[in-house]
Amino acid sequence: MALKYEKSCGALVFRQDRKTGQMFVLMIRHKHGGHRSFPKGHVEAGETEHQTAIREVEEETAVRIRITSDFSQKVYYSPMPGVRKEVVYFMAVTDQRTTRARDGEIADVEWVALENAERSLTHENDKIVLRAATKALQESMV
Repeated sequence: MALKYEKSCGALVFRQDRKTGQMFVLMIRHKHGGHRSFPKGHVEAGETEHQTAIREVEEETAVRIRITSDFSQKVYYSPMPGVRKEVVYFMAVTDQRTTRARDGEIADVEWVALENAERSLTHENDKIVLRAATKALQESMV
C-alpha cells in the first residue's frame, strides 16, 4: 500500500490585552478526543501556505489574523496507518477577542494565557511549536 501524504497549514495566533499587557494564544479543543491544539487545515488547490493558514483560522475560529513575521515551523506525524501528514505553522496576531467554533469537529475555541498554554496542549509536537513561536515572539518584542 502506498503512503498517503497530506498537507495542512495553520497558525499560532497571539493577542495582547491592551490594559494588562498579558499575552494569550488561540487554541481549539477537538470534539473527538477533547485535545487542544492550534487551528489548521488542508491546503486547497491554488492556495499559498499563508492563504491556507489565514483561511483555516477564520473558518475554524471566526478570528481574522495577520501573519507578521517570517516564523514557520513544520511538524510531521501519522494521524492513521498509511498516512503521513505535514503541518506548516505560522505566527500571527489579532486584536479580536470574540471567537466562534466551527460546527462539526471543534468543541470550543479558547484564548489561553500564554503562561498556561504549554500545559494546556496534549501533543508534544504542539508544545515544541509553541516554544519556538514564543521564543520568536519574545525576540521580536525586544
